[in-house]
Amino acid sequence: MEIRRLSPALGSEVVGVDVTRVDDAGFAALRAAWLDAGGLLVLRDQRLSPEQHLAFSRRFGPLFGEAEQLQRSVEPYLLPGHPGVYRVSNKVRDGVPQGRARAGAYWHSDVSFRERPAMASLLHAIELPPRGGDTLFNSMHTAYEALSPALQALLRGLHAVHDFAVADRSSWGQVRISDGDLDGENRCLHPVVITHPETGRKALFVNPGFTSHLDGFSAEESKGLLQLLYRLAIREEFQYRHVWSPRDLLVWDNRSVMHHAVVDYEGVGERYLHRTTTIAARPAA
Repeated sequence: MEIRRLSPALGSEVVGVDVTRVDDAGFAALRAAWLDAGGLLVLRDQRLSPEQHLAFSRRFGPLFGEAEQLQRSVEPYLLPGHPGVYRVSNKVRDGVPQGRARAGAYWHSDVSFRERPAMASLLHAIELPPRGGDTLFNSMHTAYEALSPALQALLRGLHAVHDFAVADRSSWGQVRISDGDLDGENRCLHPVVITHPETGRKALFVNPGFTSHLDGFSAEESKGLLQLLYRLAIREEFQYRHVWSPRDLLVWDNRSVMHHAVVDYEGVGERYLHRTTTIAARPAA
């Protein structure tokens, strides 16, 4: 196993390992490298069946789709027979989408609208277009640490509402919610600054994809402060841009990382990936 850092802000690349054969000591080393890299690992050349993908994912924790259901509107994009596998794809076969096209084409943290949001997301590249389809990641640890002490102190006392309906109302319009997604389980309150339970580092925990507003602020105040935080958080020096290779397996930590899928490959080729997502504890300030 060889581990190489990808960018100053976050991310490490791992080569020379087959995740289907990793023993407990090897997995502990991978998890330590994941945390040390700010919550992003790129595992190269992983040949995974859906069952193997699920088995490796469960080592990080219980899965959405198995231990807890995801929102109803994603059900058509789950892999038949494997409710823990979410399909990300622009492929259409006999008029049937093989996954959600344009999924994640905005900055967000997966499932932040649940009381127990996402922890690890594991995305496996099965088919890729000849060019395009990169994914951007940013470190919410580094973004928080770059803020002034005065702004850090203000934010540590605040909470924000996260709501799945935000994605439906937003300009990117790629998510269409069903009535069953508005029953309250997909809306919750989280601290704006959270402490990572494994590393102790603090991170911003708001995102344009699902954060509705700051609790206790007027709409104008909330919008102004959130937009400021978003502009600061996605500065280039806090980012890593991943250019996909076939069979890449990416593992990121939604407690400390936002991501954005770049959809620039329409008309260029087909893209098909499998994603699993583990469930975190409720975020703590």
